[in-house]
Amino acid sequence: MPEKTNNKSEEKENGLFEIDIKENLINTPKNLNVSDDMKEPYLTENSRVVLERRYLKKDKDGKVIETAKDLFLRVAETIAKADIKYNKNADIESLTKEFYQMMANFEFMPNSPTLMNAGRELGQLSACFVLPVGDSMEEIFEAIKQTALIHKSGGGTGFSFSRLRPAGDRVKSTSGTSSGPISFMQAFNAATETVKQGGTRRGANMGILRVDHPDILEFIDAKTTEGNLSNFNISVAITDKFMKAVKDDKNYDLLNPKNKEVVGNLSAKKVFDKIVENAWKNGEPGIIFIDKINRYNPTPEIGEIESTNPCGEQPLLPYESCNLGSINLGKMVKDGDGQTTLDYDRLKEIVYSAVHFLDNVIDLNNYPLEQIDKITRANRKIGLGIMGFADLLIKLDIPYNSEKAITLAKKIMKFIDRESKEMSRTLAKERGSFPNFEKSIYNKKDEKPLRNATTTTIAPTGTISIIANASSGIEPLFAVCYQRNVMDNDILIEVNPEFEKIAKEQGFYSEELMKKIADSGSIHEFDEIPKKVKDVFITAHDVKPKQHIEIQAAFQEYVDNAVSKTINFPNSATREDILDAYMLAYETGCKGVTVYRDGSRNEQVLSTGKTKSETEGDNTESEIIYETKVKPRPRPLVVVGTTEKIPTGLGDMYITINEDQEGMNEIFVRVGKSGGEAAAMNEALGRLISIALRSRVEPSIIAKHLKGIRGSNPVWQNGELVLSCPDAIGKAIARYVERSKKLNLDFQEDKTKKTETVKKNLTIDQDRLLTETCPDCGGQVDYESGCFVCHGCGYSKCG
Repeated sequence: MPEKTNNKSEEKENGLFEIDIKENLINTPKNLNVSDDMKEPYLTENSRVVLERRYLKKDKDGKVIETAKDLFLRVAETIAKADIKYNKNADIESLTKEFYQMMANFEFMPNSPTLMNAGRELGQLSACFVLPVGDSMEEIFEAIKQTALIHKSGGGTGFSFSRLRPAGDRVKSTSGTSSGPISFMQAFNAATETVKQGGTRRGANMGILRVDHPDILEFIDAKTTEGNLSNFNISVAITDKFMKAVKDDKNYDLLNPKNKEVVGNLSAKKVFDKIVENAWKNGEPGIIFIDKINRYNPTPEIGEIESTNPCGEQPLLPYESCNLGSINLGKMVKDGDGQTTLDYDRLKEIVYSAVHFLDNVIDLNNYPLEQIDKITRANRKIGLGIMGFADLLIKLDIPYNSEKAITLAKKIMKFIDRESKEMSRTLAKERGSFPNFEKSIYNKKDEKPLRNATTTTIAPTGTISIIANASSGIEPLFAVCYQRNVMDNDILIEVNPEFEKIAKEQGFYSEELMKKIADSGSIHEFDEIPKKVKDVFITAHDVKPKQHIEIQAAFQEYVDNAVSKTINFPNSATREDILDAYMLAYETGCKGVTVYRDGSRNEQVLSTGKTKSETEGDNTESEIIYETKVKPRPRPLVVVGTTEKIPTGLGDMYITINEDQEGMNEIFVRVGKSGGEAAAMNEALGRLISIALRSRVEPSIIAKHLKGIRGSNPVWQNGELVLSCPDAIGKAIARYVERSKKLNLDFQEDKTKKTETVKKNLTIDQDRLLTETCPDCGGQVDYESGCFVCHGCGYSKCG
């Protein structure tokens, strides 16, 4: 085989076959005689719904025109064809079958852009990108343009804003002052909001700021107002120096990024407490341990890692991208001698095939930017991870929250990491090492070259795990039974297949019991379920935060990149609990951590429950009943308020918002040029919102669910896009709330005190608190792997 070179003209001279990438990505695979002997994949109802909504080809009228088999064959043949680049006589037919079978059997799934775009015109196959943001107006808006191109192609982006000078810093070219990184983040957020309107996959961002940046306090508070930076996850880049100052309770220096001069100092402990406080309130900011990440940077001579992708599991150099895929551990089992064991032979085969697959993706990818193309091919990073870890534990009768689970996690990931490197070395021998190998940490005496600078990542698997009917990533089960909305507002009870099988075998299955479990969220209160079954079917809130972190750390030990996982806390968790978790994550070698206190983003109770009252003593139970029917408070004779004029696609809208001594209590909506049905709908919307306000629903919650609703005629107002009449109303409510805060017009002090007193004395049974509602299907959204995911339809807030 000819020696691999980096020059395309030399490749042609040496006889290497250059693929016409554009042609291969556009043409649907039809020329291989492989379809007949490939079985149709078995789909659950959820799998079918997700595929039809988000992945299968549609015609111009939105009608689905391919099957799941067509999709997997399209992807398999497209990716297999990359072998021709290295061997004109490659057996593409056999390789296509190999790739198809592992997808159709749900043993391995690539990341969503590969499933969506392989063999199609767009041809963008990566999920993760990091873009640099330089400290000039030209660089900032160039980055915004590049972000739009990536989001248009279906990718998510990460940024470090640490290079930007702080707010108030002198700008020499204009003799003015800088507005700081947070103001520019708003511009990135607005661009994402605009681009994602027509996309099949929502754009998502990660915003990172170093803890020693002078604007760090403003950054920590950037998402305390609900709806602000709605298209961003944010994380603080924590340094070892800062962590030492926290432990020693000392001050640390703030550095101006343009010259590294010390411009001030802060108490490390107070800053850390502020991070903890906000994470306790709403889960953000997260933290990444940037020095640890760079200690494992495989190409330090090429550049320093400063950011990650949106969910934090993929640290990348500026302009790098990464191609991800996950092995379904629930499928890696075999039965024999009356017991179920992990099938390491099959796992090895899938690891080898998956590494081969992901390396081919790099060659076939239609990258959205030339800079991304260049460095991605130079380092050839791939991220092979897993899903179905909880499913595997159940099949092996191992509780998730046990030492056996931790031991198995290390053993599995060590095996995958070792075998993925072995396959990478095999590919390097056949195709050449990654071009930057000589400048990498692997360039040592007696070290065999690698094809890929990294091989392992544990990423979120929200939608692909639904397709594969597997538990997500390395998370515990999100539920044993849950409700799913189906046609005509019917409710379908989804039951974990292993639990259903065991329940029927052991004689305690009934549809009534399954519904009760779905209502409860846990199986531990039901006496008819045997203890051994309860011990194995663990859900996220049955696992203590310390155990979550121990699992994350166990996997991180043998992962090149990082691990996406959510550390779940009950609503009753304290700030000290969050702080302890952060410290444990740092001490156990995690590269970052995301926490979520159940219900912290919206404190509305969903269910009744028995609670322990602190005022009556720890051993006294009092049942707190929450009325399912709420009677609105009466409208007072006199109210005060304002009227705002907002342009909409139907004409100028006039929104009147009134309040009384308890807060906002009514809204009137009138659209100047509309009549008939439009006027009736807006009047109805105003009346319903007024009823909700007088029923004591928080205005910010109403605003949140109205903002972002899209109509057919969006218009601009003061630099902000008004998407529809509901969007205009939502934004008007949000602005009114903010004005009231600034003018001290909040009349809710007494009510807030009463509410806080009640909350202080309550621990809701199973902590089942409302977090988010799926914008696509209206179902419950769960927070896992650092992202909100709907298991009913596959919606993911992170893309």
